Amino acid sequence: MRSRWEAHRPFGMSIAEKRLNIAGEASAEMAHALYEAAHDARDRAVPRDLTAAAFFDVDNTMVAGASSIHFIRGLASRNYISVRDMAAAGWTQLKFRITGKENSRDVASGKEKALSFIAGRSTAEFTQLGEEIYDELIADKIWPGTRALAQMHLDAGQQVWLVTATPVELAQVIAKRLGLTGALGTVLESKDGKFTGRLVGDLLHGRGKAHAIRGLAAREGLNLRRCTAYSDSFNDLPMLTAVGTAVAINPDSDLRVVARDRSWEIRDFRTGRKAAKVGIPTALALGALGGTIAAIASRRAER
Repeated sequence: MRSRWEAHRPFGMSIAEKRLNIAGEASAEMAHALYEAAHDARDRAVPRDLTAAAFFDVDNTMVAGASSIHFIRGLASRNYISVRDMAAAGWTQLKFRITGKENSRDVASGKEKALSFIAGRSTAEFTQLGEEIYDELIADKIWPGTRALAQMHLDAGQQVWLVTATPVELAQVIAKRLGLTGALGTVLESKDGKFTGRLVGDLLHGRGKAHAIRGLAAREGLNLRRCTAYSDSFNDLPMLTAVGTAVAINPDSDLRVVARDRSWEIRDFRTGRKAAKVGIPTALALGALGGTIAAIASRRAER
């Protein structure tokens, strides 16, 4: 039986799909180049399993909440973006937390806003701020259970990659801090050390993630049947079905159904797991909005 994603996939490839493929190819190419340049002592100390790897989604899988919101809060506190942009991002995340669904118009709008404030900025500065914000806001939001799973693959000599729509510069910061192999993320176009305000392809999302890991596998000689993918979201079904083993981490309701139907392992590291659709998700959403409001208030106080 075809999955819901497969059943709704149009025949042929649309312009949007081509952009996703470009995004996946660009992310895989960049990740491979960074990996080749960064073999460290751990690679030499642990016997390497050359054909297996693990791929982890970031938001709500490796990190509690949305990494982009955590980064945006940190950027706003440093006057890198406006309060209006931060509030808009908070509202988008609020809707996602309540409904559990990603809205394509919200994704497109968020992309446009992000590109507008990043244009002309230094790539080096962006990475440096990402490192500061990780230590300040994200380090204590890593799910210990997911981190332990990643370490299990590392101890087996396997590569471990983050795969996320977050800009690859920021995704690489998270991967580096966690001691992972690297990250596949959205590639922001840059020229002469500055962002142009354009993407290479599109956001690394949905089918783009699957294309990215296939591209990386081809470059690294990985056998995808021996690889494992972890995610919380039904939107990552293309990535989860591209590998031999799929694991649902803190799954949304749609992914939980698919995982049960396909006998995938389910790991839920959330405390007080939701018993109903309404109630706790709303409380989580209000918490996300509260964080945005607190950051706005803090910035105004500084002024």
